[in-house]
Amino acid sequence: MLIEAGTAHPDAAGASLGAGGAVALTGRWTADQGPAVERAAAAIALHGQTNPVLVDLADIVRLDTLGAWVLERTRAEIEAAGGRLAYVNPRPEHKILLGEVALRPAEVPAAPRVAWAFAVLDGIGRSVVVGGREMLAGLSFLGEVVAAIGRVALRPSSFRFTALVNQLEAIAYRGVPIIALISFLVGGIVAQQGIIQLQRFGAQSFVVNLIGILVLRELGVLLTSIMVAGRSGSAFTAEIGSMRMREEVDALRVMGLDPIEILIVPRILALMIGLPMLAFIANLAALAGGGVTAMIYGGLTSEGFLSRLQSAVSDRHLWVGLAKAPFMALTIGIIATIEGFAVQGSAESLGRHVTASVVKSIFMVIVLDGLFAVFFAAIEF
Repeated sequence: MLIEAGTAHPDAAGASLGAGGAVALTGRWTADQGPAVERAAAAIALHGQTNPVLVDLADIVRLDTLGAWVLERTRAEIEAAGGRLAYVNPRPEHKILLGEVALRPAEVPAAPRVAWAFAVLDGIGRSVVVGGREMLAGLSFLGEVVAAIGRVALRPSSFRFTALVNQLEAIAYRGVPIIALISFLVGGIVAQQGIIQLQRFGAQSFVVNLIGILVLRELGVLLTSIMVAGRSGSAFTAEIGSMRMREEVDALRVMGLDPIEILIVPRILALMIGLPMLAFIANLAALAGGGVTAMIYGGLTSEGFLSRLQSAVSDRHLWVGLAKAPFMALTIGIIATIEGFAVQGSAESLGRHVTASVVKSIFMVIVLDGLFAVFFAAIEF
């Protein structure tokens, strides 16, 4: 009974069912007989689904690495399905070749056992190393941005003022409603909680001092920076990341244009101009929210609130808050654009870097605010 024959050629690879149920291989099981070898092997695999297979190699004309590998692959398939395949009458050289190409399960090294304390320390150390590398990359990128700004300053005609105006509209003008609303609500909440606590001592009028100094020095610019990081910073990362995915950044380089001058400088300058404006609006909105709450909960009049506010705060507190804004804007812009340039060619990568951009920007904004607070306290300003 013929199981499979390669071709009519007498040396073509083939397999036939012989006496005792053994499958006798014939012809040349070599690379030049690849299609015939595959057909014969498929027939052996089909036969092995219902019967144990004994492969007789006595009549085989020639066997090379390809033929031996196909036989071993067929044996592995049959045994994986619960069957059995064995070789009979192999020549010494065939036995050696089949042994060399035999499929062996990959050895999975055992996971090293590490004490949990060492694992924690290892994780902390790796995080510190990664953070240090990211810090160095950020400083390097900052240097490139400063150099690009210097080139633009020397050649003002090459600067894209239209892009700057467009980014200012997206960052500052369109961001006013949400930032004013959030600041108004937060100012009201802080004032309400302050009044509740100060009423125990009959000093609810001091809530004006609390809300005035807190908003002007810390809360206004911090809220604005966090909102801008989540709104504009993520947009920067998504825009640049999408351009990376569509190879538009590479196209700019091919055309002889500097992507940093074209894409990054207008965005960072718009952030550094727009964020102080938004911080000033946030200050006004938060003070308004605190004033409304003070009139409702604290029994203060609008004249009394404004009079006490003028005596409690000075322009010094306003400038302390606004002085932080350009540095926070620069930090947000650098992080957002670095993450945008790091996007690879998949939507998953884009989402991951947008998330990283927002998280890192908010973290660095808070750290920067803390450093400024320590600095201004040290110089008693």
